[in-house]
Amino acid sequence: MKTLTLGAAALLLGATTAQAEYPERPIEITVPAPAGGGTDTSARMLATLLEGELGASIAILNAAGGGGSVGVTQFMQARNDGYSLLATWNSPITTVPQMQPTAYAPDSFVPVASTSQTAYTLCVAPGFPAETGEEFLAELAANPGRYTYGNDGIGGTMQLAAERIFQARGIETIAVPFGGAGETLQNFLGGHVDIYGGSISPVLPYAQSGEAKCLIVTSAAAVPALPQAAGLEELGLGDKETLLWRMVLAPAGTDQAIVDRLIAALETTVNSPEYTEFLAGVGEVPNVVTGPALGERLQGEFDALAEVAQSLGLAQ
Repeated sequence: MKTLTLGAAALLLGATTAQAEYPERPIEITVPAPAGGGTDTSARMLATLLEGELGASIAILNAAGGGGSVGVTQFMQARNDGYSLLATWNSPITTVPQMQPTAYAPDSFVPVASTSQTAYTLCVAPGFPAETGEEFLAELAANPGRYTYGNDGIGGTMQLAAERIFQARGIETIAVPFGGAGETLQNFLGGHVDIYGGSISPVLPYAQSGEAKCLIVTSAAAVPALPQAAGLEELGLGDKETLLWRMVLAPAGTDQAIVDRLIAALETTVNSPEYTEFLAGVGEVPNVVTGPALGERLQGEFDALAEVAQSLGLAQ
């Protein structure tokens, strides 16, 4: 009995020491996206504030390609010592594996914390014959195959988000894939597609200036930044919610004391006035889900999108 007590004490001391000493050197955060995009910008702001909270410098490593899968796959080789982290949005983890073989799955990582979230949006030109989300869906339903919508790539989260809505209403549209929301926006503003489908941040200035009408957001609730856009609950489609959200993950096997230290630091940082103000400026809101609850969120979204991908014939 004495031996067990001493052993337990040693384990407790080791965990406490690991938590107290971490971090002792710089941390690297892999971002599986190009510099300058939404995930990269968000991660860099997060890292700047997190440096003060953790007392260590943080370097961002961009590894783009394959809809995020290149960077995530590269991250799979990282050491699980707490000095290599992944800052990603949900698509590389929950959507890309539906379309192509990947070296990872939602349960291949230690979930640390989600940081923010935002809806996707569907927007049209000022002259489009609809002023509300319901009128928008009615117009699409009355004209099957007439309208085109830009999205972030075949089988991307935006396409699956839109199709969850369209399928529920029996709507047929033509999906036009682009390299990302920025490219989608350019083609929408140029009149090459009828509907912008993408994240809120790129299109927000055009919605505010009246150059675009954003009529639906893919969140259950409406988004204050887009007052004309209906949330899915308003349309009776609340169970079809699909969000763009960001998170921090660690390699499998990372010490729990280190994970707990990171969770505490991220909770403080994400809810700080500086980060909250930054998020508001890009149409996002803080959203902190940690540990096993984050793992459940990842797996739940993976399973839901798998059904949509299979129904569209896109699943691998």
